Amino acid sequence: AGLRSLRGPWFAPFRMFSILYIDIFRRLPALLLLLLLGLGVPALQLEGVPNSSLFWGSVALILSYVAYTAEVYRSGIEAVHDSQRAAAKALGLTQWQTLRHAILPQAVRNVVPALLNLAVALQKDVALLTVIGVREAVREARIYTAQTFNYSSLIGAAILFMVASIPMARLADWATRRDQERRLQRTM
Repeated sequence: AGLRSLRGPWFAPFRMFSILYIDIFRRLPALLLLLLLGLGVPALQLEGVPNSSLFWGSVALILSYVAYTAEVYRSGIEAVHDSQRAAAKALGLTQWQTLRHAILPQAVRNVVPALLNLAVALQKDVALLTVIGVREAVREARIYTAQTFNYSSLIGAAILFMVASIPMARLADWATRRDQERRLQRTM
């Protein structure tokens, strides 16, 4: 988000890189990225490169979610009203000081609910790692079900996901509601 908002000819390569990165990794489905990295890289058997599906699956999710997080921050920065920049300029703050002391604190407050929602989505997307053979709760439940024909393990896996994601979702809802109440109070 920061690279994308830099101005001036010196920063053009950084801007282009960040735009390209965000465009590519937001458009690729997480499942496809998991398959490409989680199965493709270990199949190459490159020397000195980790062959762990867990490692490459984690890298795939990180690459994907960093792009989404950058977009959340960019929108948070753009949501700060231009009058804040004008006020900082009137006080004699440099562009860096304006960003650090006026824009970013407001932007971070704006993006907390969206970041919490991304965290909930990431918790759920961890289940996609089973596609590349990573043994996590869903895969273990499927293995147990195949061996015993008892589907209660899948219910157990679902309960684990709910125990992990419901508190995070409630926190995200609370943060969103709190932010909306604060905004409503400011307009009165």
